[in-house]
Amino acid sequence: MLYFRSRITETMKKYKHIFFDLDRTLWDFEKNAQETYKDIYKKYSLRELGIKSIGDFTRSYLHHNNILWALYRDGKIEKNYLKSRRFELTLLDFGIDDPTLAEKIGLDYITISPQKTNLFPHTHDILIYLNKKYPLHIITNGFEEVQDSKLKNSKLDQYFEQVITSEDAGCKKPTRCIFDFALRTVGTNAAESVMIGDDFEVDIVGASEIGMDAVFFNPQKVAHNGGATFEIQDLIELKNIL
Repeated sequence: MLYFRSRITETMKKYKHIFFDLDRTLWDFEKNAQETYKDIYKKYSLRELGIKSIGDFTRSYLHHNNILWALYRDGKIEKNYLKSRRFELTLLDFGIDDPTLAEKIGLDYITISPQKTNLFPHTHDILIYLNKKYPLHIITNGFEEVQDSKLKNSKLDQYFEQVITSEDAGCKKPTRCIFDFALRTVGTNAAESVMIGDDFEVDIVGASEIGMDAVFFNPQKVAHNGGATFEIQDLIELKNIL
């Protein structure tokens, strides 16, 4: 179902550039991550090391990863620290004090995960449709080398003219800095652009605060306080807007 606060006929005339988030908007992060956890669990025989199930491993990892990502997003830690530390803390939860193993797992995670190609339904369909009408771009907080691999392996790179990463910009969503950087890079302004993303605070609020319209991709129907220009549950609904 499509929710909107402005007339569709107006928006079709206004936008000149479309910006997408990547993870959890086009690239199915959860499904791809689950496959990666299974690969790592099997490769390093983690059951034999005392981690009884993939579920136990995943829950511990997600706990530490979420905390560390928040610190990384706030600029309090560097990405290399994040990459290995999240797995080091996970292993410690199971009594495994092995920084070398944690580093190997960390490297494997950012190598294996981008090779996964699960996308949300209708991703290619909607990008083919939009690519004929608008220049398309990515704005992402993900690591540059990882996001590039995801786009290429999933055959998404063919649709996008610019891929703006937080590393390029020197700042991360939802700060104004990265959106301003993206607009300058593309050569446009907020009034002529729209942001499409799944994270309400990072994508929608971030874009809205610089005057950019925003489409909240919300397949799980997560409750929120409003503020998106549009809200969709399926990417194909973008045809009703753009």
